Amino acid sequence: MQCPVDNTTLVMSDRQGVEIDYCPTCRGVWLDRGELDKIIERSVPAAPATPEPPARGYNDDHGSGRRKKKRGSFLDDIFDF
Repeated sequence: MQCPVDNTTLVMSDRQGVEIDYCPTCRGVWLDRGELDKIIERSVPAAPATPEPPARGYNDDHGSGRRKKKRGSFLDDIFDF
């Protein structure tokens, strides 16, 4: 099979039991249907059991059960930290 970008012959490689095609020149990677899902499934370790969240108790916010949000950087608005 030829690379659709630069017409170099693609090389087959085995990644976590899945054969993928890649171009040694432009380093492009081509996957067949379902191969990306297999790689993802095999690369993610089994998730540990999530612990229960701590019980909410009285806090200094007049007992409303809500905590004041600290003012953070603009990254806090973009990403879930």
